Amino acid sequence: MGINVKIKRGMDIALEGEPHTDVLSVDAPATYAIKPTDFKGLVPKLQVKQGDEVKAGDVLFVDKGNDRIQFTSPVSGEVAEIVRGDRRAVLEVKILADSEIQYASFETANYTSKSREEIKSLMLDAGLWPFIVQRPFGTLADTTISPKAIHVSGFDSSPLSADLNVTLKGEEEYLKVGFEVLNMLTDGKVHLNIHNKKGNEVYSKVSGVEINTFDGPHPSGLVGVQINKIDPINKGDIVWTIKPQHVAFLGKFFATGNLNLEQTIVVAGSEIQKPAYYTARIGACVNTLLENNLKQDNVRVISGNVLTGKQIEKDGYLGFRDNQLSVIPEGDQYEMLGWLFPTYPRPTLSSSLPISKFLKKTFKVNTNPHGEPRAYVVTGQYEKVMPMDIMPQQLIKAVMAKDLELMESLGIFEVLEEDMALCEFVCTSKIEVQKVLSQGLELMVEES
Repeated sequence: MGINVKIKRGMDIALEGEPHTDVLSVDAPATYAIKPTDFKGLVPKLQVKQGDEVKAGDVLFVDKGNDRIQFTSPVSGEVAEIVRGDRRAVLEVKILADSEIQYASFETANYTSKSREEIKSLMLDAGLWPFIVQRPFGTLADTTISPKAIHVSGFDSSPLSADLNVTLKGEEEYLKVGFEVLNMLTDGKVHLNIHNKKGNEVYSKVSGVEINTFDGPHPSGLVGVQINKIDPINKGDIVWTIKPQHVAFLGKFFATGNLNLEQTIVVAGSEIQKPAYYTARIGACVNTLLENNLKQDNVRVISGNVLTGKQIEKDGYLGFRDNQLSVIPEGDQYEMLGWLFPTYPRPTLSSSLPISKFLKKTFKVNTNPHGEPRAYVVTGQYEKVMPMDIMPQQLIKAVMAKDLELMESLGIFEVLEEDMALCEFVCTSKIEVQKVLSQGLELMVEES
């Protein structure tokens, strides 16, 4: 029997550009890309070269540290370009897609009778393994272990996030199969964490899992917060997490034997003319989604949500684990006397701007941080938006001091960057909290 949790600390950020529930279609992009930079600690080893022909499901590169973990093409076509950065690091593997997708075939029939190792091998061969995130540290899951538990957050509370009852509509049977497969990967529990006030019809066929219900503001939809309330991670514990849309990919693969990574994503934000849901594949070039769909040119395009997503170009590529594209104004214009007082309504915890708290329902925000980094002082702001049972500001200070023992005692095993994104948003000192925490997590991995 699951538990019911009421999240009291947090903050919902209501932004302009909420998507309509219509699912629209656009022309399929010409190119797709898989980006090694989407994965923590990955050193890619290429398995293809420019000009090679691939099918959907064929290997593009593997993890140099564990060549069982493969990264496969989301479409069929020709390897158009291998983009490299400093020291020839691989940044993108681009595929020029065929007009009609050809799939590599996998033997998934009678999956329920297969052993755990056979299920793992199929997932690894098809390139589905990288959808699993391992906690602590947010790395690729270790292929040799059985985790303490697997957690799936069945809703998203981040700004302009997708309504999963829209994006997963029609995927109910695949979700059922996907959760069956997850149960075969662990001796522990598989947790499905849902919102008790939102529709959960898409999970109606799911069985064999522990269902927990949550209520409250963001970050109630973050799986890290949910784990903290259900069964906190202690030193030595290994927990896996996966998003529900990727559970559907898993189910579709084992039901059909094909790696079909088509999904419904949300394209939203104040600078989108038609904020709505669109059909796209993993790694899709976003140019067709943005063409004739922008209100102006000076915008920030973000793969993911505005708190934790990554900036991409207007002809960039959707992140591997993202189902959201956010577009807001670029905050590169001088704000007259902006250092002295707020010049327009904006989301805030402070009561010094009543129009923001009581009169304005949604906000048009930009990327301007409204100040430079300054003295790091204890304000109590972090605690107002951090519902986890840790001391967030003391943890960040411990990371800055590189005090490994103190970092461990303050709960670094329980958090990833996304869990502290709201702390960065409300920080008066303008500290890049997520960047600092990322450095701390890297240090812990090196020392572990």
